[in-house]
Amino acid sequence: MDIQADIKWIQNELSNVNDPDLIEAFKRLLQFRKKTETFTLEQYNLELKEAENRIEQDNYLTQEQVEKRLRGS
Repeated sequence: MDIQADIKWIQNELSNVNDPDLIEAFKRLLQFRKKTETFTLEQYNLELKEAENRIEQDNYLTQEQVEKRLRGS
């Protein structure tokens, strides 16, 4: 596995992404990676409330929608 080649490929692919939802998903994934402390109950409840708010505002993607976007169709 050539990590540097993978990083370059990912950077190249990201430079062509114009979908703000997909960018947000990548951003959240990378932010999650940086978390080293465990969640407190308060943090968990806050993130749960934020997710519920996004759902209420129809601001979410289904798994099928994400898979379709990743396939480019």
